Amino acid sequence: MTTQTVEYIRYRIPEAQSAEFLAAYTRAAGRLAAAPQCVDYELARCEEDFEHFILRITWTSTEDHIEGFRKSDLFQDFLAEIRPYVGNIDEMRHYKPTSVRGTGASVPSLYDWAGGADAFARLTDVFYAKVLKDDLLGPLFADLPPEHAGHVALWIGEVFGGPSTYSEQQGGHSHMVAKHVGKHITEPQRRRWVNLMHDAADEAGLPSDAEFRSAFSAYIEWGTRLAVYFSGPDADRPAEQPVPLWNWGAAPPYQP
Repeated sequence: MTTQTVEYIRYRIPEAQSAEFLAAYTRAAGRLAAAPQCVDYELARCEEDFEHFILRITWTSTEDHIEGFRKSDLFQDFLAEIRPYVGNIDEMRHYKPTSVRGTGASVPSLYDWAGGADAFARLTDVFYAKVLKDDLLGPLFADLPPEHAGHVALWIGEVFGGPSTYSEQQGGHSHMVAKHVGKHITEPQRRRWVNLMHDAADEAGLPSDAEFRSAFSAYIEWGTRLAVYFSGPDADRPAEQPVPLWNWGAAPPYQP
């Protein structure tokens, strides 16, 4: 589970002071942007009552915020900008994320955009047919159980926003990591894996638009590099974590 924490600071600012308040936070935001303990931040204004503002700051951890940022020169500069409005704070607390998370339907998930379960089943069927014939990867998968391709399809589908079937049936992220321990995957093998996966995506008819393939490629690079690390002799097994959820990244799908 992530150690990140979200701080919410709720302000009530009289309308006559709102312009100065926003200007002060525009200046103060530079200190947040420079803080290594700060993940992201956003100041929002209530539509129904313009006097209400909420500042949301995601910190790497509560301890990093309290012991790191608040004891730094950046905090002193930050506080100097917003000090006139400290008395207008209605609430200032840290909140831990829960398991309740998700996205709405305004932007389709990668899973839905790709075509759902059938698309990822085609992908892994084509991919592992190639792997078993490959001179570099074939020996690594010599004892491949027949259900392996289906399990990987469930994994990729869940990562891309589909049902949590892999987690429910196989055990989540730690189970996938365990599959690579002791395999001693080499960089040439990783590169071949990536190339064959891209070839399989073409043959299986996955979407070819730039945005989907950019997100797909990013995950394949990230996942294979983790696989190499966890297959090595000096890897530290991670703590129990949920399956990573991949999204569109910088470029959502083009929808004219």
